[in-house]
Amino acid sequence: MNRITSTVLLRLALIGIIILAFTAGFAFAAGWLYPDRLGPADIVDSLQIHDGVHPGFRRAHAKGLCIEGTFLANGKGTALSKAQLFTPGDVPVIGRFSTGGGQPYAPDGRLVFHAIALSLTQANGEKWRMALDDTPIFLVATPLAFRDFQLATAPDPATGKPDPVRTAEFLVHHPETRAFMDWIRDAPLPSSFANGTYYSINAFRFTDAAGETRHVRWSLVPETPFEALDKSTLANLPPDFLFEDVVQRLRQSPLRWHMMLTVARPGDPVDDATKPWPADRPQVDVGTLTINRASAEENGPCRNITFDPLILPSGISPSDDPLLPARSGVYAVSLTRRDGEPVDPSAASKNSEIRRGAP
Repeated sequence: MNRITSTVLLRLALIGIIILAFTAGFAFAAGWLYPDRLGPADIVDSLQIHDGVHPGFRRAHAKGLCIEGTFLANGKGTALSKAQLFTPGDVPVIGRFSTGGGQPYAPDGRLVFHAIALSLTQANGEKWRMALDDTPIFLVATPLAFRDFQLATAPDPATGKPDPVRTAEFLVHHPETRAFMDWIRDAPLPSSFANGTYYSINAFRFTDAAGETRHVRWSLVPETPFEALDKSTLANLPPDFLFEDVVQRLRQSPLRWHMMLTVARPGDPVDDATKPWPADRPQVDVGTLTINRASAEENGPCRNITFDPLILPSGISPSDDPLLPARSGVYAVSLTRRDGEPVDPSAASKNSEIRRGAP
């Protein structure tokens, strides 16, 4: 009887240890054990301080348009990753075009980056989600710096503009942000979502069938010829010209981009999204993204998709870039906050031409 009792007590103790370990791990991930540790909710709060609260909308990239299409692989990607979608053939894609910032009623005529987000679904059901900007670098290297940037550049309630002293102080301590702002100022601004090149910015690990792993960034290079906007005329452009343009283009024909995988060499920064890789790094064209349909977001298929960069198929895994888990958490908090909020049309969706969609 004592032996049976001892065995039962031992099993209960082991169960208790497992539960305690799980609870402690969950509490650590949630930030409960370290309340001063930056969490995804803190970053979302800073976005809301910067751009205001707009119920029903994403807290970043608030103005957007749903898109649909396919990704057709040519088979060359299998040399770098065992992900099923790189084998020859096509997979369905749901995505979103958007402009930067958290204001869904902002005009398109701003000096701001353009973005594309995609969700690719393999035949086995695994998904690859990604969010790319038309800038090859990011403005900060860490989640804390991103939060601090939002607070440093938030409008002063008294003036409606950022405090120049606070902004200047932030830039003194973050030369990488100054480099990003210089890039935005000097680089040509695409005239359309259709003719921009989009970049993963973060690096990921690609593992092939033999188990070899390499660090990779990727880009989407358009077949549509590039044209630049005259930045001096931005304020005079129609408020929704980017979204109107892409809808009108899709009524005429599909839009296509080539997915280019860029492979790092030893010494390349793989955990810092503010640092570009040298232009001579090997690139592989692994297939073609085709977009053939667009629809207003409030009723479109992208409405409740979080384009979480950590939703990855087998053969692709995250690098040690600290922005990746932060992005994942922030997207989840943003979805939770807007889930159940009233769904009002954004500025783009109120436009009758855009609401009609394409084709």
